[in-house]
Amino acid sequence: MYVDSHCHLTFPELASDLPGVLDRMRAAQVEAALTVCTTLAEFPAVLATARAAPNLYASVGVHPDNPESTQPTVEDLVERARDPKVVAIGETGLDYYRLEEPLEWQRERFRVHIRAARACGKPLIIHTRAAAEDTLRLMRDEGAAEAGGVMHCFTETADVARDALALGFYVSFSGIVTFKSAVELQETSKQVPQNRLLIETDSPYLAPVPFRGKRNEPSYVPHVAAKLAELQGTDTAAIAAASSANFYNLFNILK
Repeated sequence: MYVDSHCHLTFPELASDLPGVLDRMRAAQVEAALTVCTTLAEFPAVLATARAAPNLYASVGVHPDNPESTQPTVEDLVERARDPKVVAIGETGLDYYRLEEPLEWQRERFRVHIRAARACGKPLIIHTRAAAEDTLRLMRDEGAAEAGGVMHCFTETADVARDALALGFYVSFSGIVTFKSAVELQETSKQVPQNRLLIETDSPYLAPVPFRGKRNEPSYVPHVAAKLAELQGTDTAAIAAASSANFYNLFNILK
């Protein structure tokens, strides 16, 4: 019924408990999850995790907020994306929150990921923080609309959401949308149509209410759906059905 479109099952908090994570997913009616890569060194573990269960999928990419990581080439990403379990390129994007200029290395890394996604025909998972203007500019400059993708763990303004939607991207909400302090984000979520909406945990971080402050995991994604249903004036089943269909459509996964 539900799908977690973005989690990190290879992070230590979850990797040590994968059988339990899968059991709790089943109990919570979470039928699939995408475990997302953040470094090339991590990719073998990400792929092995996705291969551990038929309802798990993988991405390949290097997170923007990581200056120590190996800079990938288009060829590096395309070759790894050949595996049928790999359904996306990323996570990638721009993150200026903790880093200071010069950040051209980060912008070039993002360009490489967009080019790789276009080359292999797989969608992008985009992370943006304190960098929305440049993120959208590079998406336009590099033709990201050709690959498509999702703005993951969305926390930007309604204007940014509209611009991303205009480029053909989906918008994904995490547990942050359940936080009492997330008033602006909650208002923005009302403007994202159901046919362009995804839900995620970004676990092991950002657990939704009522688990805020605890370790997050894919079985909690129904709480994100329930909050979005409340905000959009619909029922949880409608959000679950729409976001799941969107997941399979975006990532070209046959059920």
